[in-house]
Amino acid sequence: MSEDAEQQAEEIEVLKSIYEGDENFKQVDATTYQYKYIEGDKSFVLEIKWGPTYPTEKPKCNLEIFYNQHLLPSVKEKILTIVDAEAEQWVGCAMTYTLFECLKEKVVEILSEQTEEAVVVRVEKIAIDDQTESKKPEKKEQLTKAQKRRAWDRAEIGRAGEKPRGWDWVDIVKHLSQAPHQPSS
Repeated sequence: MSEDAEQQAEEIEVLKSIYEGDENFKQVDATTYQYKYIEGDKSFVLEIKWGPTYPTEKPKCNLEIFYNQHLLPSVKEKILTIVDAEAEQWVGCAMTYTLFECLKEKVVEILSEQTEEAVVVRVEKIAIDDQTESKKPEKKEQLTKAQKRRAWDRAEIGRAGEKPRGWDWVDIVKHLSQAPHQPSS
């Protein structure tokens, strides 16, 4: 086992013990971790993905997650700048916990730039675009009551064209009563 792999295994164990019971922490897979930052009614998720040579190289930080669609590009850039600057200081050491905690201290400052007006404007643009491209649903063929009854009787609707069980069975009693019985002599 290489030294990087040993350090990764050790850091996984440490992260699990530190964040045990923390609903904001999530281990996506063996090398990908997410932490959800919440400040009032504003929040975002930071995803950190380790490379094969982590911790001797910086991990990849990702904010392009569906949950973060509401974030302004300037806020995303600021978050990534803060995390990248912190990661530069800790190259060669286990840094996932440090990066998550660094943002915890600055989350109020970061999210203060996230204005509700900007988000509302972006949502309004989306709503306007959707209205211009609306399509009318196709109309189904309307059947009269008599047409529906005939279709039902023919069993095209309801049983998908299947006939009821025994529709072609012969009534044995009726069949035997039709032929005269001749006693054998």
